[in-house]
Amino acid sequence: MSANTANPHTFSPLCGVPYFSQWEDPSCAAGIIAGDIALSDIRLWRQSGAASQEEFIEWANHVCGMCCLKMVLAAVSGNVVPVLELTRRSQAYGAYVREGNNIKGLIYAPFVEYLRQELGLTAQVKVNISAQDIASQLDVHRFFIASVHPSIRIPESVPPGKGGHLVLVTRADAGSVTFHNPSGHDISSQQDVTLPVDTFARFFAGRGIALVSDTD
Repeated sequence: MSANTANPHTFSPLCGVPYFSQWEDPSCAAGIIAGDIALSDIRLWRQSGAASQEEFIEWANHVCGMCCLKMVLAAVSGNVVPVLELTRRSQAYGAYVREGNNIKGLIYAPFVEYLRQELGLTAQVKVNISAQDIASQLDVHRFFIASVHPSIRIPESVPPGKGGHLVLVTRADAGSVTFHNPSGHDISSQQDVTLPVDTFARFFAGRGIALVSDTD
């Protein structure tokens, strides 16, 4: 099946944060998840910053965290930096590690150092926190990259575990959490997704990265 071309990003009217898909073309996400579209079918792969289609295919399923960073940078600076450019620059800090043919990452502590040294952004690794605690993190930082199970795109589901995927939380309060999901399958599961805190907690691994303070 051949993927259609589409606008690679959209502006989120609710939180003022542009949305990007980790697969570059949001309209192809459902097909990729279902197995109806292969990564080799994505016509927008060059917008990832990949040097080749093979590089795009190798990394596309591993860059949810870097896609979150791409959204943050677009929101705070107006600059859209290709996700694989961000990924390459982070590797010198150990944000990703190769183990044979496998790619391990995003690794939080090296990523935070990368943000500080390369991009001048403050960030802190947060562990052992609850979904209810995210609101207090956003009192100090503008964003929170949260570790959730990828099935959060189907909020009525019961995940087999927690974590394994990263989403960008843009707002939170005592009752709800709002986020952009780099691998959402349609617009309702991609941008400005708002879930009750208890629902978000079912997928949330209790860890993430708080980033961008008011002084950045």
